[in-house]
Amino acid sequence: MHAKDILIEGYGRIREEVHAAVHGLDAERLATPPAPGANPVAWLVWHLTRVQDDHVSDVAGLEQVWTAQDWHGRFGLSLPASDTGFGHDPAKVAAVRVGSPDLLTGYYDAVHEQTLRFLRALTAAELERIVDERWDPPVTLGVRLVSVLSDDLQHVGQAAYVRGLLERAG
Repeated sequence: MHAKDILIEGYGRIREEVHAAVHGLDAERLATPPAPGANPVAWLVWHLTRVQDDHVSDVAGLEQVWTAQDWHGRFGLSLPASDTGFGHDPAKVAAVRVGSPDLLTGYYDAVHEQTLRFLRALTAAELERIVDERWDPPVTLGVRLVSVLSDDLQHVGQAAYVRGLLERAG
């Protein structure tokens, strides 16, 4: 198995979990935090998708799906188009409201497709390309892609956990 095939499999797992985390939730449940100041399902899924879109687009030299396909307009959030959710305080988290899970999964699926197109075209040598010299050691493309994969899996796991808490609370 080629390294890119492992990455493709990993990113596919994120997609499955995103769909499962939001399926059947209404706008109220999507926006309900499990505790004051905590992150609700909608914000967690929006954020993980924004991070994947931002980071993969950057290393691929592509425009983010968020702007290229006007997902920013479709979501209609009061946040700048460049916002990925990093460092959001509770007020900004609460500003990420969506009307249905279809908006979240639609955006995720579009980002996922762009990610897959990029991954399928990779060679083993390209995974060694330095993409960020601000770190010591500098970050390779392979390390960045695993970092995004890890971050997304953590956030989708949080979304699934929050969903479970909401379902048990009634």
